[in-house]
Amino acid sequence: MVDTLYSASAERYSCGMQYNRCGCSGILLPKISLGLWHNFGDVDTLSLSKKKLFYAFDHGITHFDLADNYGPSPGSAEETFGAVMKSSFAPYRDELFISTKAGHDMWAGPYGTWGSRKHLMAGIDQSLRRMNVDYVDIFYSHRYDPETPLEETLQALVDIVHQGKALYVGLSKYPYDVALSAYQYLKDQHVPCLIYQGRYNLLNRDPRKAGLLDLAKEQGAGFVAFSPLAQGLLSDRYLYGIPDDSRIARGGYLKKEALTEEVMGKLRELDEVALLRGQTLAEMALAWLLQQQEVTSVIVGASSVDQLASNLKALDSPEFDEAELQRIDAIVNGKME
Repeated sequence: MVDTLYSASAERYSCGMQYNRCGCSGILLPKISLGLWHNFGDVDTLSLSKKKLFYAFDHGITHFDLADNYGPSPGSAEETFGAVMKSSFAPYRDELFISTKAGHDMWAGPYGTWGSRKHLMAGIDQSLRRMNVDYVDIFYSHRYDPETPLEETLQALVDIVHQGKALYVGLSKYPYDVALSAYQYLKDQHVPCLIYQGRYNLLNRDPRKAGLLDLAKEQGAGFVAFSPLAQGLLSDRYLYGIPDDSRIARGGYLKKEALTEEVMGKLRELDEVALLRGQTLAEMALAWLLQQQEVTSVIVGASSVDQLASNLKALDSPEFDEAELQRIDAIVNGKME
């Protein structure tokens, strides 16, 4: 039954969200998208998840990024989204851009992971059932599988589009040389790769160094950045150590080894730059990404509505001047005097 208590804000497209064209396509993605990697699984309350999803859509976020293994536990983020889709978002399906992925560990046995045709075909079917949708807007190969022939993985993506289960396909975390081959294969099959998704933030510039941003642009694809705050490092939570209630303390993906004295020193120096700009460190880190011309959209996570609201402030960030960019680069590269 559709939840008659939720009605999307009439101001959702006039409240300040900006949209970028995604490569050479008809898709316009919000500059900030909402990712459901953490904080939307079965360990989180449905009521809070609803509040965050409603707030996002009411403020112009039309792109919701998922994967079959998101949670925790695996599959539960899609189930949460599916519950909200069924109860509240169904009338707005044609306004939403929903993405999901397959390729990481999901079930036991040799077909429960990686990039075989069998895994991807089962993965998309399971995801559609969990999310209560007939199709997704984009389906990603979540990671490159070095053991399965690349053509097998890519042809599965092509066939998923031909079957009407996805409108577009994307690549996530593929190395440059494999991505180049994948772009060409998909283009030859007339199902071009629409989006490349990679980990990119102030502290991790690897996609740019590897040429992946330029490659996406050359191939007519958009680039979507995930982990823009380095799983929380680029916030004020870790400037002076590890809080008891932090992601590191809870033993998640972010490990204590990541927060060295050198990293904390860089975070404090970056925080000084942010304060001079009248921003929090998180706002400045997001603003830096949003102002990268090759970045189509930035995927943020949110543990609360307040955190999401704070992230959206980055849309109104002043431009960086050359001196600020040089200082930021010097801090990150460890070249401050």
